[in-house]
Amino acid sequence: MSDTVLERLPQEATAPPSPTNPPRRSVAWKIAAALLAGIPAVITFGVLGGVAYWGYQHDWTLPKYSALNGEATKGKEDWCAEHGVPESVCVECDTDLMHKPEPVGWCKQFGVHECPLCHPEVAQTATPPVPAKADFARAERAVAFTDRPENNRKCQMHRRRIQFVSKEAADKVGIEVEPVWTAPVTESVAGNGEAGYDQTRIARLSARLPGSVWKVFKQQGDPVKAGDLLALIDAADVGKAKAELLQAFASLQLKTQSFASITSSGGAVAEARVREAEIRLDAARQSLVNLGLPLGGDLQKLTPAQLEANVRFLGLSAELVKSLDANRASTNLLPLVAPMEGVIVSRDVVAGEVVDSTKLLFTVADARRMWVTLDLRLEDAKLVALGQEVRFRPDGGTEASGKITWVSTEADPKTRTVKLRASVENPAGRLRANTFGAGQVVLREEKEAVVVPTEAVQWEGCCHVVFVRDKDYLKDGSPKVFHVRTVRVGAKDGKNTEIIAGVVPGELVVTKGSTALRAELLKGNLGEGCTCGK
Repeated sequence: MSDTVLERLPQEATAPPSPTNPPRRSVAWKIAAALLAGIPAVITFGVLGGVAYWGYQHDWTLPKYSALNGEATKGKEDWCAEHGVPESVCVECDTDLMHKPEPVGWCKQFGVHECPLCHPEVAQTATPPVPAKADFARAERAVAFTDRPENNRKCQMHRRRIQFVSKEAADKVGIEVEPVWTAPVTESVAGNGEAGYDQTRIARLSARLPGSVWKVFKQQGDPVKAGDLLALIDAADVGKAKAELLQAFASLQLKTQSFASITSSGGAVAEARVREAEIRLDAARQSLVNLGLPLGGDLQKLTPAQLEANVRFLGLSAELVKSLDANRASTNLLPLVAPMEGVIVSRDVVAGEVVDSTKLLFTVADARRMWVTLDLRLEDAKLVALGQEVRFRPDGGTEASGKITWVSTEADPKTRTVKLRASVENPAGRLRANTFGAGQVVLREEKEAVVVPTEAVQWEGCCHVVFVRDKDYLKDGSPKVFHVRTVRVGAKDGKNTEIIAGVVPGELVVTKGSTALRAELLKGNLGEGCTCGK
């Protein structure tokens, strides 16, 4: 290389760049840039490699539920995947940790497994219960009353026990328990109904003869007794009936005197005339009786003056007669009296009004007993019978009860319901006629039935079950176990469910969280349902 070239090299290296003369990058710079560009890929491959290594070490499975909830596990080798607890404490895998009693089998009488009623030793109570005869009688009545949901005797789910690692673990899942107790239980059918007067204890009164109202003595709402005077009707036909009686009486007396004075030859004819007069007198007397004006005693022993005095104000009380002006008062007065004890529920008459036998004047009702008429569905009507108790609560009123006295033999053509009637005692008068309400027919009632909250009962595919807490659950070091118990369910009221057999009072059953225990019970048959009967 010449000196001229050597002298020019530094000058070119230090010459400022120009658009037409771009700078040249060194090889080292290019290598560094290439390394920097590959860093993200290196990081990505590193992360993937770490995930692959973790997956290989954990068999490509997510952490268990117990680990996510803070439960300490003892490693892969000490975990019972089937029962969800460490294998070292699993009572299902190692029965030495918790004795599993010998099964007592299926109870044919009540349709449950391991029946604590027949075998008290299986009950999870501090001391075995002692069932009484009344307990068996109650369960027998409940089973015999109607068809009850049945359990599958081949089911083996009742042999399972649901275990938690600790009490705290169960609390985290939301497990709550309530005791089994006894309470009144009622099975009934319901229907809408109406209260009304007992039609055998209500009287609608009219005048027996046409006439004008002379005086009214009672008002609507007044209580009355049998025989109380309600009103007086001035009826001309009453005067005619009285006159006929007096004429018949006079005729009889005349013919009787004539018969006594005639000779024996004409005695037969005279005797016939006397008999005719007696019949006429009896007919006239009966006419007054038919009008509610009975005339007692032997009339033939009276004088004409005495009979006339008795007939003039016949049917009126002595007090009322004293208050009348004998010279101005009509002798045609017909009393209208109450036929029974009750209350005047309607009055449609005023003094001076012209009335006849077609006009309703008073209605008297005995409200101490009422009728309740219910409408029942056809499928419910077949369960009712005469003598069963009916409870009726009118809108805005208090409950009243009575017995069924009539059940219709036909269904209503429009509503397709069946009517029944109950006679209800109403001594305080709180039940009012023509009020609507809801009623129920009591089919069965137990004063001390075994009940649990409805949410405690689960259906596991072929049996109704509850989860009973082990009697030693709260003891330190004891396994935290819930026993699966099949139950026979009876009546339900929405909040509580009757248990005919399967648990006894004093045992503790899971309420909140029972659904989670059911899921744990069925997880072995996930997607298949209950296979015990297949």
